[in-house]
Amino acid sequence: MAKKVLSGSATAVAVLLLCSTLQLAAAIKDGLLPNGNFEEKPKASDLKGTQVMSRYAIPSWEVTGFVEYIESGHKQGDMLLVVPEGAYAVRLGNEASIKQTLNVTKGVYYSITFCAARTCAQDERLNVSVTPDFGVLPVQTAYSSTGWDCYAWAFLALFERVTLVIHNTGMEEDAACGPLIDAVAIKTLFPPSLTKENLLKNRGFEEGPYVVPNTTWGVLIPPNIEDDHSPLPGWMVESLKAVKYIDSDHFSVPQGTRAVELVAGKESALAQVVRTIPGKSYALTFSVGDAGNGCEGSMVVEAFAARSTVKVPYVSSGRGGYKRAVLRFVAIAERTRVVFLSTYYHTKTDGSLCGPVVDDASVLSVRSPTSRRRR
Repeated sequence: MAKKVLSGSATAVAVLLLCSTLQLAAAIKDGLLPNGNFEEKPKASDLKGTQVMSRYAIPSWEVTGFVEYIESGHKQGDMLLVVPEGAYAVRLGNEASIKQTLNVTKGVYYSITFCAARTCAQDERLNVSVTPDFGVLPVQTAYSSTGWDCYAWAFLALFERVTLVIHNTGMEEDAACGPLIDAVAIKTLFPPSLTKENLLKNRGFEEGPYVVPNTTWGVLIPPNIEDDHSPLPGWMVESLKAVKYIDSDHFSVPQGTRAVELVAGKESALAQVVRTIPGKSYALTFSVGDAGNGCEGSMVVEAFAARSTVKVPYVSSGRGGYKRAVLRFVAIAERTRVVFLSTYYHTKTDGSLCGPVVDDASVLSVRSPTSRRRR
């Protein structure tokens, strides 16, 4: 059988194809997606005013429906549109979507972070999906005074190539009414395992979604997030409103570099289910503080486990600080739900929602007073 010998040019082409294949096969790195901040502009010929007229006009993205390319400072009626990261963002009008295909590692968990701002629609929701998973994220509540909030959503990669879609399901009389989107990023999640020292997973919230640099409003973990696909591994948001994931670069954090701010009173609850032995005594210890973000006043964090509860008061000056608290409980089942929530709503002077910070939580088995007396 004759051997086929490649010429020099053919060899070069083969090498380029191999390098291209290897590049495609490499999983995407943590951080902004390619053109995740939309700073690479469409060609002028692909725009009609602000409307994107071509499906592939925005580099690295595919768009469908009424999508606009918005420059920071763009005026809409009496409203001035600002952009949190760079100078450009996109707006998703009626039934509009943006999508990007990602190379990921099959069987690995990932978290998507993106920033969104309401414009003129009243009940704005975004459908975020990576086949076969999807989530509907409400964005009508503004948690920050800027109007921009960053959200996190997680998925388990079932394939090596997946397509991320952010879709506005709204139908308004004005097709241009819809949320602004910017700073779309990804982060690989490494769900922490249980240890003998602590029955809680991710006790200090160190494992969590990507925090966009130079944004000062943290990342919202949306309501009704279950622990099997949570962007905050191990934890669930069992409430109507989100909780806020904060970092030590922009906030005061009791321990480590990450914590959670309970920003919506009793509508903002954080929970985790731990394995326990019925009849055995346990101690839940945790830190309560403030984020150093000007959130002042008398705060109370409530913690629940089994049939026990504790209310931890904390007077915040808005400049940071924390105290330690403990809840002792006796397990009544093999699974015990641990819940944290804020008793009251709090707002800063600019009207933005805020609240107490929870961090450094642990559940340990302890000897009950009865067992000590018997010894």
